[in-house]
Amino acid sequence: MPQRHSKNNNDLAFFTYDEKRKLGYGTQKERLGKDSIKPFDACSLCLKPFIDPLCCQKGHVFCKECILECLLSQKKDIQRKLSAHTAQLKQEKEEESEKLMLQKARELDAFDQQNHGAVPQYNDKNFNRDRSGFHGANSVKTTSYEAEALRTMKAFWLPSATPEAPVKVNAPSTSTTCPEGNEKLKMKTLFSIHFTEDTNDEKKGSALDKTYICPSCKVTLTNTLALVGLSSCGHVFCKKCADKFMVVDKVCLVCNKACKERNLINLEKGGTGFAGHGDNLEAKDFKHLGSGSGLGLVRPAMKT
Repeated sequence: MPQRHSKNNNDLAFFTYDEKRKLGYGTQKERLGKDSIKPFDACSLCLKPFIDPLCCQKGHVFCKECILECLLSQKKDIQRKLSAHTAQLKQEKEEESEKLMLQKARELDAFDQQNHGAVPQYNDKNFNRDRSGFHGANSVKTTSYEAEALRTMKAFWLPSATPEAPVKVNAPSTSTTCPEGNEKLKMKTLFSIHFTEDTNDEKKGSALDKTYICPSCKVTLTNTLALVGLSSCGHVFCKKCADKFMVVDKVCLVCNKACKERNLINLEKGGTGFAGHGDNLEAKDFKHLGSGSGLGLVRPAMKT
């Protein structure tokens, strides 16, 4: 029995729906796997298991060395931008003063010509010179008309007449920002967090493969659990224990240190710059079919 004509007719000037579907045209959806999601015990900068972890007020966790290096590089960049902005302001001030001097010189020349007439006065020293003061095409001195023509001439092929767009450096912000949340971040707002390591011999693995538990309910911490860190002492609990005990008792269950509700920080987990986190674990990509995509010259193989 012959196959359907619509799936084998490939001599059209456009792609059919079946051809577009085989070439992957449109929005492609794919659920992200475990390899695409950052684990909760990994640094948000180096994406490796954290060492001496520090947390910001928004719940982003970093290695101590990584976040210090990031903040230091931001401060150096701010100093560089500030120096460039200061140099630009100084240059603009010098240009403004130069314009004022030229304006005063023009006013003096106009006043001198108005009082002494349009004909220039010559003394015995320069009487033998050309009265116009212009000595041919190679002369450095030009008349006011020629100077105005050179200034307004739109000849982009001449280096002297090439238009230039002014590059302005805006005043930079003097505050450092969090590399994950882009909010203002200072070193004094960071606090160290302490995870409770599972000491069970059966679950104990290598030094890099550590397992952490909630110190209250002894549940193994994973990316599926919502975690809460106390900014007052740094201990980490699961969300259920934090809402059940810390919010009510106002005290840490490990060190008995007093804490308030504002000290409970929800830790961010599971997201990197290449994948979503939380409940949105589906990646989408739109593939354009046509010129520039490389798929416009390719047709799917015909079924036999």
